[in-house]
Amino acid sequence: MPNFSESEKKSIYKVIESRRDVRSGFSSRDLDEETLQKILRAAHHAPSVGFMQPWNFILIKDIEIRQQIKENFLACRASEAEIFDDKRQQLYKGLKLEGILEAPLNICITCERDRGGETGLGRSKQESMDLYSTVCAIQNLWLAARAEGVGIGWVSILDKNHLKVLLDLPENVEVIAYLCAGYVDDFADEPELAKAGWQQRLELDELIFHEKWGQRD
Repeated sequence: MPNFSESEKKSIYKVIESRRDVRSGFSSRDLDEETLQKILRAAHHAPSVGFMQPWNFILIKDIEIRQQIKENFLACRASEAEIFDDKRQQLYKGLKLEGILEAPLNICITCERDRGGETGLGRSKQESMDLYSTVCAIQNLWLAARAEGVGIGWVSILDKNHLKVLLDLPENVEVIAYLCAGYVDDFADEPELAKAGWQQRLELDELIFHEKWGQRD
């Protein structure tokens, strides 16, 4: 395969750096099938340990199902808010953390933990590699969506056991991500949590060690 051109390389980095967790501003317009298939195909081309491809994608449009998931979120959010002290809690309560009902499509991404056999190639010593492989698929989906002008928001403040029951997931299937998806007019210049003052991006140099933990050079 030939090398990428300079313009192609710039496009890759542009997509990566402009990816955002989108929680609001969704259009009511449904994703067209061609775009949706492109995004899912990108996810399906993610790397997976032992080439086990453990992911599945549950596409959720039904408003009653999404309403139940929204109620799940609200209960979990109220519980999580209690973790923080007063000042942090007030900031937390003002954050927009999901678009379950606003987005025209929700996607639950799962990991079928025994798809490659009980252990599978590459998992005998690190049994969570199937979970990490599924996260790679999520990142691929997210980047492809950004390139297509589709906003994606990851809703992590959910009770996964509730999702398993509601979505009829088998015992061997694990919920990895619950995503809100839809066209948006604009993507923020910086992450919303950074703009809100919750957390700033760490300096890369502070995160790099050489040879062993803690060695800077």
